Amino acid sequence: MSKPLWFEIAHKYVGVKEVPGPGTHPLIASWLVNLKAWWTGDAVPWCGVFCAAVMKEAGLPYPKLYMRAKAWSDYGSLLRRDRLSPGAILVFARSGGGHVGFYAGEDDNYYYVLGGNQGNAVNISKIAKSRCIAARWPKGVSVIDGPVRMAGGQLSGGEA
Repeated sequence: MSKPLWFEIAHKYVGVKEVPGPGTHPLIASWLVNLKAWWTGDAVPWCGVFCAAVMKEAGLPYPKLYMRAKAWSDYGSLLRRDRLSPGAILVFARSGGGHVGFYAGEDDNYYYVLGGNQGNAVNISKIAKSRCIAARWPKGVSVIDGPVRMAGGQLSGGEA
């Protein structure tokens, strides 16, 4: 099974974690600088920053307001839930805002999401399907595969 470039790039960052306290992880800080963010710390939600940094590294566009998770709801092209493929951009509702990450797989009730700021780190976490408000794919890029069935995994907590 082949994976899209941006999904491969996202995978290489699994394990990156926020620095506790006033510091900022140097890689997260570099994403903020590279994306010309007006803030410099990882204390601000950074799931959209992670997605934008990955897309930029892959040579793909990203939303102007990339830092707002729900801005990804209009990104690229709509992707039907029965056509999800690794790398699909999933947007979720949450109290006080949203969350965005990349589809890695699913089970009956959850999407497994590769994202940033999930428990203050880049990882793959389970997020309830009922929270998903959008599934997107970059315009002009062919969908490579289809849905991936998974089992196990950790429940998302950091972005909730």
